[in-house]
Amino acid sequence: MKKMITILALGLSLFANEIIVKESCASVDDTVVKLKEVLRAKKLGIFAVINHSGNAKAVDMKLNEAKMIVFGNPRLGTALMQQDMTVGLDLPLRVLVYKDNDGKVKMAYRDGSWLDNKHIIDAPKKIQKVNKAMEMFTDKAGQCKKD
Repeated sequence: MKKMITILALGLSLFANEIIVKESCASVDDTVVKLKEVLRAKKLGIFAVINHSGNAKAVDMKLNEAKMIVFGNPRLGTALMQQDMTVGLDLPLRVLVYKDNDGKVKMAYRDGSWLDNKHIIDAPKKIQKVNKAMEMFTDKAGQCKKD
């Protein structure tokens, strides 16, 4: 019985570190534009948009359409880095928007619990805030316009 509980607990802790993938009903470019609009409306800094497929093309390689938005809130990030400077390795936050092999547009991001589990920080409310925000940002960016 103890082994079963240990396995279950390990499985749940691994689940908390998963990469979350959601489908978007828009193109990669339109999803990126929508996500940037949502982030700007929330007064978050957008530090970069990395065009992975464009970079692949520049070296004569093929890659499905893929762009990553790097963004954050310096106030939140600084507070976390004050507890453990290595949090800076996982900040700023990012969302990968890509077209999968079936032609579907997806958005992927890491669950915020990753920060809590991989660094020496005590910030459960901040991590919960990150998770709620990431969920909301991607939900809004992936929505279809209703006629």
